[in-house]
Amino acid sequence: MNRTTVSLIAGVTALAAVTGFASMSEPQVSGEETAKAAAELPVERTSLLCPAPSSSDLAETAYTSFTPVTGGVGADGRAALTAAGEQDEQDEKDEKEKKKEKPFPAPKEPGKPVTSETSGAESPALVGTAEGRLAPGWTVQQTTEVEAGSGRGLFGTACSAPDTDFWFPGASTAKERTDYAHLTNPDDSAAVADIELYGEDGALKSTVGEGIKIPPHSSEAVLLSTLMDEPQADLTVHVTVRSGRVAAAVEAVDDTLGGDWLAPSAAPAGSLVLPGVPEDATSVRLVAFAPGDTDADLKVRLASPTGTITPAGHETLHVKAGMTAAVDLGDLTRGEAGSLVLAPTGRSTPVVAALRVVRGKGDSQETAFIPATAAVDARATAADNRSEGSTLSLVAPGRAAKVKVTASAGSDGGTAATKSYTIGRGTTQNVRLPVPGGLKGTYALTVEVLSGGPVHAARMLEAARDGVPMFTVQTLPDDRGTVKVPEAEQDLSVLMK
Repeated sequence: MNRTTVSLIAGVTALAAVTGFASMSEPQVSGEETAKAAAELPVERTSLLCPAPSSSDLAETAYTSFTPVTGGVGADGRAALTAAGEQDEQDEKDEKEKKKEKPFPAPKEPGKPVTSETSGAESPALVGTAEGRLAPGWTVQQTTEVEAGSGRGLFGTACSAPDTDFWFPGASTAKERTDYAHLTNPDDSAAVADIELYGEDGALKSTVGEGIKIPPHSSEAVLLSTLMDEPQADLTVHVTVRSGRVAAAVEAVDDTLGGDWLAPSAAPAGSLVLPGVPEDATSVRLVAFAPGDTDADLKVRLASPTGTITPAGHETLHVKAGMTAAVDLGDLTRGEAGSLVLAPTGRSTPVVAALRVVRGKGDSQETAFIPATAAVDARATAADNRSEGSTLSLVAPGRAAKVKVTASAGSDGGTAATKSYTIGRGTTQNVRLPVPGGLKGTYALTVEVLSGGPVHAARMLEAARDGVPMFTVQTLPDDRGTVKVPEAEQDLSVLMK
C-alpha cells in the first residue's frame, strides 16, 4: 500500500511536466498549511498542428520551425512534423520510400530556425510533436502568399496546440467572404466537435454544425456558409469538442480585401487587450461577443506611443448577451502604433473580441485579424522574421515594464542579438528589432518580461506586391515553455485516517 502511494505521487509529478496535461494555474490549497512554492520546469513534450495553408493553386507557403534556448533541459530531444492523415500510411512504408517524402521543418537544435517551402493548393495540414530539449517554446510559423485571385494577400498563422474550446469573433458569411473553420485532430482516436454561430441577433439555429467527426491524425475544413441559411456580415464562431482534442483556426478569404487566418480569441474575460494595430491602418473594425447571460458595457481605449486615449465617438461599446456586436473605428491609429484596450465600465462581464484591420486603399487593400490575446507570462516566441518587413509591437496596459527581445541566429547563418526596452504605462511601442549579425535567411524572436508588466505583444509581417500592402499579424501569447510543478512529498498519515 505504501509503495502504491509513493508511485502515485511520482506519477502525478511527472505528468505535470508534459504540455497538454499540465495545469498552467497555481495549485489550489486548503487546510491550515499552504503548499510549498511550485517549481518552474521546462515542458517535456509539445504538440503543434498547422491547418492546410490554402486552396489556391497560386499559393506559396513557407514554414519556419524554431525552439528557443531554455535552461535546465537535458541533452536529448527530437521534433517531427508530418502531413495529417499520413501517419498510419507511413508505418507501412519502408525506409527507402520515407526518404522520398518532402520533409517538413523540425528543429535539430535549440536557437536556430529551420525552414521549408511548398506550393499550390494540395499542401496538407501538419501534425507535429517535439520532445526533450526541443519541446520548451517550440514554435512553427506558416506563412502563405497568394499573388492573385480571390484571397490575394499574405496569410500567416502560428501553428497551435490542441484544445477543446475556441472562440472566433470576426468571422463572416457575407457574400464577398469565404470563411472555413479548420479542425485538426492529433490523436489516435476520432474527435467530435460542434460549431455554434452567433450573429447580431443571437444564436443561429442549425444542426449541420453538430457532431462533426474528425478522424485520427486528420483535418477537416468546414465552410461556414453551409451552416446557415442567410449571410451574416459579423459572426462569432464557437468550437467545442465533445470528445478528443483539436486545433482550430478560421481561414477568412475576401473577394477584394485579401484575407488572413483568424486565430482564437483569448478566453472570455472582463478586460481584453488587442495589440499591434498597424500605424497605417485605413480601417479597423471591432467585433465582440458576450458568451454569458449578462450584457457587457466596455470602455474602448487606444494605447498609443504617448499614452492611453479615447477614440472620438467610440468611447464605449454595449454588447448584448449572446449577440455579436460590431463597430467601425475608422483610421483608429492616425499614423501611430496602437493597441486596443477593452475594460468594463462597471460590473465586469466576460467577453471575447477581435479586430479586422485593413491597409491600403481602393483596389490595393489587404486584410488581417488581431484577436484579443493573453499577456506574455515568461516568454513569447515568433518565428519567420525577415531582414525587412517585420514589426514587433509591445503594449503595457497597466504598469510600465522592462522587456528583453532576442533575435535568433538566421536559418542559413548569422549570430543571435539581444536588446532591452522599457515600455511606458498605458503605451504601445513598435520597437526597433535587434538584427542577427551576418543574417542569412529568416530568424526568430523571443520576448521576455524582465520586470513590471503585464505585457502583450504582436508581430506584423509585410510584403508589398504590385502596390498591394500585403501583411499578416500574429499575436504572441506566452509560449508555455515552462510549467509550474508543485513540490510533492510522501505523507503516510493519510493512510491512517
